[in-house]
Amino acid sequence: MSTGANGDTVYNSGPRALKTRVILIGIGGATCSGKTTLAKHLRRILPNSVIIHQDDFAPPQELVPIHPKWNVQDWDAPSGAIDWPRLVSFLRKVKNTGEIPPDHRSHDHLNEQKDVPVRGETERWWRDAFERLELEMKGEGQKIVWGLVDGFLLYWNQDVIDQLDVRVFLRVPHDVLKHRRHERHGYHTAEGSLWRDPPHYWEQIVYPAYIEAHSGIFEGGDVENGNSTGHKVENLILIQGLEMEMSDVVEKCCSILLEQAKR
Repeated sequence: MSTGANGDTVYNSGPRALKTRVILIGIGGATCSGKTTLAKHLRRILPNSVIIHQDDFAPPQELVPIHPKWNVQDWDAPSGAIDWPRLVSFLRKVKNTGEIPPDHRSHDHLNEQKDVPVRGETERWWRDAFERLELEMKGEGQKIVWGLVDGFLLYWNQDVIDQLDVRVFLRVPHDVLKHRRHERHGYHTAEGSLWRDPPHYWEQIVYPAYIEAHSGIFEGGDVENGNSTGHKVENLILIQGLEMEMSDVVEKCCSILLEQAKR
């Protein structure tokens, strides 16, 4: 293992093995902003890509904190919703080895997923582009592993931020997020049980936690309209989720990732 000129970790598994470069892509934003949908589209396009769901690093249900005011379990509080040391350790291990640890299990497949398709020609064009890149790099003795890190609190923890090579944020207005959240039937926890929002959970827990986690990223703490400050999260790629079709979001991200790969 060594560090390349661009700062990425390079992993060698043998004298004739390809040098593996790991690129971690953060895909953040509020619940129901389209993060997982985007990550799954990119996984189908990018060779050697995996999705790492932040939610898989939630603590056991009995350790999820109780909100001091509303007296319900708070699955969204930045400080308690995620086992941050475990997630940071996991991302570092992926960077250092170029592989997802074999004992890692995700529960995301249990959650309902609304189909938001992309144009077939968009997906084919970019898949071909990254397949050509893969062949070029193989000829140079190199290989890229793409880690798509999907989570609603990614940009709260600085140690997580520091592991990410590309940082994408999907911003969707409050009323749309609320409507989408209320349409969902629930979320599966890391242990497989189904969590359903208690009454007023969005207003009392979810959205206040979203503001708490992200106000420091935007000018004036304005998560709805503020520009990125560029301080806590450098080079944040801010995507207005309602102003672009998913095909165009995928295209924009792929263009950025292709440029990142060629650095």
